[in-house]
Amino acid sequence: MNETTTIEAAPAAVEIQPAEQTGATGAERPQQQGGFGMFVPMLLILAIFYFMMIRPQQRKEKERRKMIEELRAGAKIVFGNGILGTIIEATEKTFKVETAPGVSMEVLRSAVQGVADEK
Repeated sequence: MNETTTIEAAPAAVEIQPAEQTGATGAERPQQQGGFGMFVPMLLILAIFYFMMIRPQQRKEKERRKMIEELRAGAKIVFGNGILGTIIEATEKTFKVETAPGVSMEVLRSAVQGVADEK
């Protein structure tokens, strides 16, 4: 009954390389990836913001400016505050507009919101 069993474990072959050989310490790698990793989502958000909000607004403003440049005497227009009028005279920066029979006023071209429907 004095049998004893001896178990010998094989030595593990683990090779550890010093930090000098790998070129960087473990603390440096996550910082580099983390800094770049935060830039990508921010750039994506800015790109989406530009294409969904800024660019369409610029396009609408460009169309409005073109429409205002093409307005001539006799056109029926509407202002941002809802006043309707007919252009009597157009100058480089202003319109002379008749808002009621015998009542006219001079307004800046930028005040025009759009062309009124002919109904």
